[in-house]
Amino acid sequence: MPLPAGLSPLAQPNFRLLWIGQGISSAGDALVPVALAFATLSIARSASALGLVLATSTLARVISLPIGGVWADRLPRQRVMLASDVIRGLVQAAIAALLMTHTAQLWHLVLGGVVFNFAGGFFQPASTALTPLTVDAQKLQQANALMGLTRSTVWLVGPAVSGVLVATVGPAVSFAIDAATFAASATSLAFLNTRQITGIERKNFWRELEDGIRAVAARRWYLLNLGAHAVWNFAFAAFLVAGPIVARDQLGGASAWGFIGTSMAAGSMLGGLIALRVTPRRPLIVANLVLALSSLQLLAIAVPAPIVVIMAACVVGEAALIFLNEVWFATIPQLLPADLLARATSFDWLLSIIAMPLGFAVTGPVADHVGLRATLIAAALIMAVPCVLIVFVPGVRRVKRTAEGQVILEGAV
Repeated sequence: MPLPAGLSPLAQPNFRLLWIGQGISSAGDALVPVALAFATLSIARSASALGLVLATSTLARVISLPIGGVWADRLPRQRVMLASDVIRGLVQAAIAALLMTHTAQLWHLVLGGVVFNFAGGFFQPASTALTPLTVDAQKLQQANALMGLTRSTVWLVGPAVSGVLVATVGPAVSFAIDAATFAASATSLAFLNTRQITGIERKNFWRELEDGIRAVAARRWYLLNLGAHAVWNFAFAAFLVAGPIVARDQLGGASAWGFIGTSMAAGSMLGGLIALRVTPRRPLIVANLVLALSSLQLLAIAVPAPIVVIMAACVVGEAALIFLNEVWFATIPQLLPADLLARATSFDWLLSIIAMPLGFAVTGPVADHVGLRATLIAAALIMAVPCVLIVFVPGVRRVKRTAEGQVILEGAV
């Protein structure tokens, strides 16, 4: 019996194997943030210590992303991902052992976070560039949506499960489970049989990095889209900084913020379900205009509206974000040269990771100066306006889906 259209990518063996391995790995990843926070606080008993672990981890990811993008274009992508999984699994196993034997120190967590995230910077661009090799181009959006739905589902329940584990048996178990899930992911990658990109002249590392930057800069429509999405990440930081304060002072406290977080998770799942079924003919125009709706979250909490209205806005906003992501990562691989894809997407990830911490740094001082409401309204405009303006860029308007389901750039040679 044929699978429903939304599940049809699972009929392709390579994608099915990738989906299973990454789904298991995501389940382990969802356990770690809570465990890491409590492990750090149990060792150092300091918020600054947790900040140090998170900051150094983010810095390691920022440094490694462009490097990982180059190597993911030079080597078979599943091998890059497999090596990353092995390294990260060993890191988590080592931390689990240190925590179980009560010998863990703060520098262990800092070093582990740096190594883990440096390896993760190789995995992200390789993973984004590998998925198109496992599924037909016409089914790539549904494949991305299936991957995203799996992540959303496990991240909905993972932190709660981890909280129970930390409270009952300690944080070490969460790290040990995550290590085991990396082994499952590595096993699935080892059995993939995808076509390799051949016939490409290889240069030295710096030349290939330069070629990747030039390829992004030469495509004005792509570069401007990356800029618009980076601005979105920068401005959305205001919601994460000001939102809990509004919830505490005007909505009833932490429980209100918890309900808002749950509604965002529900929105993520809704966005994935929509992306399974809706394949717009003008993907970048539709996806960017939909993303503009995410500004409703900030406007609703700026008022603030009743908690039910804010939750509804968060469902819409997160659904819009996930829909944009799934459409974007199904569209771009069909428009960029395959041998440059990992490098290009590494810059995409890099801009996203850098933009939000900058937003965190700016939001506090601005809110102290002009107030939370004005900050949230301004941030909502900063999020929405570039998403609308980007659809007037000629290159964005020329991206279309053919009757056969493939995405092309009209007029491209």
